[in-house]
Amino acid sequence: MPAILECVPNISEGRDLEKVEKIVDAIRTTKGVKLLDYSSDKDHNRSVITFLGEPNAVAEAALKLAKAATELIDMSTHTGGHPRMGAVDVMPLIPIKDITIEETIELSKKLAESIANECNMHVTLYENSASAPHRQNLADIRRGQYEVMAEKIKEDMWIPDYGPNEFNPKAGMVAVGARPPLIAYNINLSTDDVKIAKNIANVIRSAKGGFVFCKAMGLLIEETGKAQVSMNLVNPDYTTIFRVFDMVEREAHRYGVSVTDSEIVGLVPMKALIDTAIYHLKLDNFSMDQVLETRIWE
Repeated sequence: MPAILECVPNISEGRDLEKVEKIVDAIRTTKGVKLLDYSSDKDHNRSVITFLGEPNAVAEAALKLAKAATELIDMSTHTGGHPRMGAVDVMPLIPIKDITIEETIELSKKLAESIANECNMHVTLYENSASAPHRQNLADIRRGQYEVMAEKIKEDMWIPDYGPNEFNPKAGMVAVGARPPLIAYNINLSTDDVKIAKNIANVIRSAKGGFVFCKAMGLLIEETGKAQVSMNLVNPDYTTIFRVFDMVEREAHRYGVSVTDSEIVGLVPMKALIDTAIYHLKLDNFSMDQVLETRIWE
């Protein structure tokens, strides 16, 4: 069986859907890869795209996508609710089958160099590919967002790993790296008070002593007028969806508000949903082998 690599680029466009379609076409027209999912958020002004395939084909498609994004998106006029620093904001590579994290790291470095050279934009390696420990966390790299990047990259500790001599204001900067699978998970609250969402995010995020492997922030979703706790669960086997949901719900009740709904952005491992069902249904001695689809796919 061939090796399988997944790529989940986030681009800084979620309002002009014609542009999004043109950028996604870079994946559709590349042999050896399969487009699994893509979704756009107008409030975040951001789209998340998921595709996978043979590793070299994935790298080819990722480069084509970066070219299309930097041609069609102008970061100098970009606004949106989600932190961002580039037309292609982040480009993670995730090993799925018959490819090691070490091999994925090497491929990410080659891809990063190609993006820098062919898209005329700065690239910083992150997560498992990071060139220094302080560069592993995307939030640290992106802190201050696009508006400060031209000055930030002049600092010794934030000089990009690849890129042109001068900052390209149209393209911005992208983070590229190898990482394990994560779950992008949002919980919406019955309030427009974004301070409540931010307070809850501070309680649950790992940086503030909350759940390990949980990155969280509070946002106001303009389309619905509701506050949202937006999260990345970077190790969902350890920090599970159901425990995070329960904690957010309990914290929301402390402020006299409730959870209206939640959403998963992009794709999610089946195990994460099975674990949630096991927890809430109090299933005893249940295993993945009892899932019909698992046995069919063996």
